[in-house]
Amino acid sequence: MKIVRFEQVTCRYDEQTILDTFSLDVEQGERLVILGPSGSGKTTLLRLLAGFVAPHRGTIYIEENAVSRDGRILVPPEQRQIGMVFQDLALWPHMNVEENIGFGLKIKGVGTTERNRRVDTILKLVGLPDFRKKRPSELSGGEQQRVALARALILEPKILLMDEPLSSLDESLSRHLAHEIVHLQEKFGFTLLYVTHRSEEARIVGTRQLEI
Repeated sequence: MKIVRFEQVTCRYDEQTILDTFSLDVEQGERLVILGPSGSGKTTLLRLLAGFVAPHRGTIYIEENAVSRDGRILVPPEQRQIGMVFQDLALWPHMNVEENIGFGLKIKGVGTTERNRRVDTILKLVGLPDFRKKRPSELSGGEQQRVALARALILEPKILLMDEPLSSLDESLSRHLAHEIVHLQEKFGFTLLYVTHRSEEARIVGTRQLEI
C-alpha cells in the first residue's frame, strides 16, 4: 500500500527551482533513504511532506488523501501524523528529558498519569530509563539523539522524517544508532524517510535508496 505520493511536484525558493516535476511513491513500512548533494532538495522534500511548505505545482498525497496541491496546504502539519527529527535535534534546553519527550502529549491534552506511563515506556525502548530528570546540556550527543527520537515516537506517527540525524556523531556511534533506528522502525512499523550523506548509514537504515 502506498502511504506517500508526490505527483509532478515543483518547488521554488526565490526563483530557484529546487524540485522540478518530481514524482515519488513510498510504500507503507518502507525505510527510504534520500541521498544527494547539498541543495539538491533533500530537506525540501521532507518539509513539503511535513506540510511546512506548499509545492508551487503538483500534488502530495498521504494514504491517497491530497494534503498539498498547487500552492495550497490542504491538511496542516499537526493533522498529518508525521514525526520529524531535525539535524540540530531542537531539544528545549529549559526542559528536562521527560518534559521534552512528553511535551507533545501535554499539548494534546493527555493526562499526567498516562503521559508519565508513556514516557517511561519510550525511555526504556531508547535505552534511557534513568534519564528522566536530566537536562539536554547534561547529555552526550548520542543521548540527545535518543531523546529527540523518543519525542517523535511517543506521538505514534505513521511517518517519521529524519534529516541528517546522526551527522554530528562519530562514525562508530552513528553506526550503532542507525541499527537502533532500524530496530525501532521494525517494532513500531512506521514509514521512514531518512536523509543522510553517509553511505554506510544509508546501507544500514534503508530498504531503498533514492538519489535526487
